[in-house]
Amino acid sequence: MLDQTVHQSIAEELVKAKETRTPIPLLTARYPEMTVEDSYAIQRLWRAEKEAAGRVLKGRKIGLTSKAMQDATGIDEPDYGLIFDDMIFETGSVFEWDEYTHPRIEVELAFALGKDVKGPGATIFDVLDATDWVVPALEILDSRIEMKGRTIVDTISDNAAMGAMVIGGRPVRVDEVDLRWVSAALYRNQEIEETGVAAGVLNHPAAGVHWLANKIAPHKEYLGAGEIILAGSFTRPMWVYKGDSVLADYGPLGTITCQFN
Repeated sequence: MLDQTVHQSIAEELVKAKETRTPIPLLTARYPEMTVEDSYAIQRLWRAEKEAAGRVLKGRKIGLTSKAMQDATGIDEPDYGLIFDDMIFETGSVFEWDEYTHPRIEVELAFALGKDVKGPGATIFDVLDATDWVVPALEILDSRIEMKGRTIVDTISDNAAMGAMVIGGRPVRVDEVDLRWVSAALYRNQEIEETGVAAGVLNHPAAGVHWLANKIAPHKEYLGAGEIILAGSFTRPMWVYKGDSVLADYGPLGTITCQFN
């Protein structure tokens, strides 16, 4: 692994990149020996800085869980990032496009946990038992590291490109609908751009949640009651531009809208 001083330096670079909206050069080009564990160590330092500044951890996101997303990024394994209290918005929110580094939108389901989910050995049944509500969500991706040529090591260090999330539509209990067959159509400026079905996320959107519980267990972490977990996109990311309006139609589960000024 890289030296801890290097981890700290990279974490500080990423904080500055968010403030200036100027992506930093690829980490893998600068540190070819960098590993996935290095990336998560950087993410944990980034988290500590944000919490020291008063931000509150409210959940986690899982990325790269579907073939659509893996094909779009050239990365073939899931990753995860952190969601703080100031990253969660409700449908109808208006965002300042200039606050992001060319944002993209993904269509997802979010799991609101009523009980802890702890690994190792967590299963999909543990996740379904622990979930109070499942709700439609959009993820706004925001890259603090240049995108061309990035690997999973770059993405994880960049908090899995998490920018913000928007929730809306109709929350449901896990036994009200077949979560595998929840589908959505994603529109930009009234023109349909992407469609997808939630089974594209590891064959069941809850599968990524128990993957995450087991992934963080070696670091003595777990998914806590009250957290909201973004389970992963089942469409390719959609670029958005200044002035764009976004609509995601989840059919019986309702719609989500947002605007970029």
